[in-house]
Amino acid sequence: MAEAQKIILPQAVGRTRQKHRREGGWRALPPIPACYNPRRRETRWLHGWVTSTPTAVPHARMKKGFYTIMAAQFFSSLADNALFVAAVELLKTSGQPEWQRAALVPMFALFYVVLAPFVGAIADARPKGQVMFFSNLIKVAGCLMLLFGSHPLMSYAIVGLGAAAYSPAKYGILTELLPNSQLVQANGWIEGLTILSIILGVLLGGQLVGPVVSSHLLALDLPVLNLGIDTPAEAAIASMVLLYALAAAFNLRIPRTEAPLQPIAHSMLGLVADFHRCNRRLWSDKLGQISLATTTLFWGVSGNLRYIVLAWAAVALSYDTTRASALVGVVAIGTAAGAVAASMRMRLDQAPKVIPLGIAMGLLVIGVTVTTHVWVSAPLLILLGGLGGFMVVPMNALLQHRGHNLMGSGRSIAVQNFNEQAAILGLGGLYAGMTKLGLSAFAAMAIFGALVAGMMWLIRRWHQTNCVQHRVEVDHLLALARSDPH
Repeated sequence: MAEAQKIILPQAVGRTRQKHRREGGWRALPPIPACYNPRRRETRWLHGWVTSTPTAVPHARMKKGFYTIMAAQFFSSLADNALFVAAVELLKTSGQPEWQRAALVPMFALFYVVLAPFVGAIADARPKGQVMFFSNLIKVAGCLMLLFGSHPLMSYAIVGLGAAAYSPAKYGILTELLPNSQLVQANGWIEGLTILSIILGVLLGGQLVGPVVSSHLLALDLPVLNLGIDTPAEAAIASMVLLYALAAAFNLRIPRTEAPLQPIAHSMLGLVADFHRCNRRLWSDKLGQISLATTTLFWGVSGNLRYIVLAWAAVALSYDTTRASALVGVVAIGTAAGAVAASMRMRLDQAPKVIPLGIAMGLLVIGVTVTTHVWVSAPLLILLGGLGGFMVVPMNALLQHRGHNLMGSGRSIAVQNFNEQAAILGLGGLYAGMTKLGLSAFAAMAIFGALVAGMMWLIRRWHQTNCVQHRVEVDHLLALARSDPH
């Protein structure tokens, strides 16, 4: 902040801002304060008086709307993860080949990639609570398609369509509602709650398709309607409709922020061109590219590990879907602990320091493949999740911070989703193809672990090179991340 408070001639400020406009990153420059009037809560910048909102302290109480967002996210994510287990069981009991079960993950990611140029712009052009509400209704439509005869892969892709529209609004509203000083903390709570919903969701899905709970669900009989729900998987999917409806009800309670709505380009080609510029701009940013590469790799691998762990537990431990889903929850327990720890200990400008944890994650994945006893594999899976949670929270926050400054929150989250889900789609398609050719779950986990360790080592080298060759720019961007005086 001492740098920002130096007296700078207005002409120099103008030239600097023109330079950054040409480079596409002018929003990143902090304003140059001349004096601050605490009575009026205004700061006199070199170009005049502007009203400023007092910056929140890191441990200040979150705004009321944040807790509504958390509730909506929890129930929507809970239903997403329970539905995944139910869809796996539906394919399994209907006699579909294993590669179709593995294909559920990339099919969910399909519309994240296809619609990436459009969903971010829509999230910035409409109130984000409204976008989240309609996204949950699309998920309800996907559940109904699963129940009434559509192909499970196609129906699950429609649920992914709702999730693709939901995500930019869910994360983008954080940067509109909260100051920079609370972004890591807010991401920690959101990620921690998301991981909790994953734990409870996979456990809920496993129990709903199990013999005890499913027998009670199938015994329920509506006096007039005959919905044709005859299997445990179908009963579980029907239950998800209620959870998505509850999440939609919370979406209606999300407050409208003061952030201005950004108009959408008038043509599809204009949206694609705008998205391409945003994607290129984020990959060109010396901190944005590192955080984007890290989160892309993390979610690409962890998204597919959700199914690979199910397949590995069936082979290595002879678990059915109900018990194997508990192991996915075990990974999520560690991730939740790591996410909360990161939100309490990490600052925005410290995010690059967590990159070595990704290398350790890859080596742990390889270690899990050689275990055949649950009392050995479970602690390793918890540690694996903990490292991932501690790594991804500050990286997500840094990526949101850079994206918000460069292009707006909704567009930056859409770029992030595009890259992450493209990794899930590519790696999931690769795994499904290898499964069709007879690759074992042991070999798949080992390949994914080696991929994580190797790629994270390359990302670490990339950041070290940036710190040497572009030291001034990297130092400037880190200073922006810590520019909050509190």
